[in-house]
Amino acid sequence: MSEVLINVTRGPVVESMHRGDAVAVDNTGKILYQIGDPYKVTYLRSSAKPLQTINVFLSGAVDKYKFDDSEISIMCASHYCEDFHLKVIDSMLEKLGLNLNNLDCGSIYSISPKHYERQLKENHVLTQANNDCSGKHCGMLASCLVKGYSLENYTKFEHELQKDILNSLSYMCEIEPEKISIGVDGCTVPVHAMPIYNMALGFAKLANPENLDSDYKAACERIFDAMNNSPEMVSGTDGFCTELIRHTNGKLIGKLGAEGIYCIGIKGKNIGLAVKIEDGNYSRAINPAVTKCLEDMQVLEPSELENLKSFSKVPNYNNKNEVIGYIEPCFEFNKI
Repeated sequence: MSEVLINVTRGPVVESMHRGDAVAVDNTGKILYQIGDPYKVTYLRSSAKPLQTINVFLSGAVDKYKFDDSEISIMCASHYCEDFHLKVIDSMLEKLGLNLNNLDCGSIYSISPKHYERQLKENHVLTQANNDCSGKHCGMLASCLVKGYSLENYTKFEHELQKDILNSLSYMCEIEPEKISIGVDGCTVPVHAMPIYNMALGFAKLANPENLDSDYKAACERIFDAMNNSPEMVSGTDGFCTELIRHTNGKLIGKLGAEGIYCIGIKGKNIGLAVKIEDGNYSRAINPAVTKCLEDMQVLEPSELENLKSFSKVPNYNNKNEVIGYIEPCFEFNKI
């Protein structure tokens, strides 16, 4: 059963609650911490992107197109469509000799409320580059070009590219391909469901890849470094993913997914973490839950926790921007 992770208070009363599940494992699969159901099955959603980006390395596309850290990082991103994000997407498409019409991800406004408002005020013209998943799609197209796969229908599960990605996810998360349930993500590509235990295991190995095959090990090391060297690409200005990576001094990578999923790989500590908010809320529940897990695992220095405090106990405001309560954790991440 999921447990209550987050309370939303208004004055002295808990007005709302968010239930969820979380598990931390090492790269051998040993459970270190848990709350709720460590085998809750859900979709990885965009938390899968750092793992999916491994395939861009395996295909040879990173070497062929000499992708730099910012380009690798934005492949792993759910970016906010800021100008510096769009510049990198343009650079990638130019390297590939492709254009926006090749991106089969759809056109949406920024997933950041702040930047969404900015786009509306500026009458921003939407293109596929605006999609928070456009970097991932550029990586997929790059792999297709190197492997000689058709660019048509590259988002379909039956496409060779998606089969390659499924196999790499299976390897990293140690779950047979036939046990991974497949749906369709918001950006039209296949999305993969598995127990959060396996998600945490995949991220533990991503951050601590010393026991992986050499090609996977090299890919994981480069992805980890790229996300740390270019954290602004992973979400954007004031985004939790960006700030979490920026303020933890190279010790971890973290990635948000829609419907309240979050995965972290912690280097050196040999830990992978997966958190799922049961009701799918990621706008207020996921950040306090994740920071509480990190605090209870004692993986962050006091200064790092201080830099992230705005995400751990979030003020609940009224219409006059007055604090009338808080959104805060109410659980202990249980050590096994």
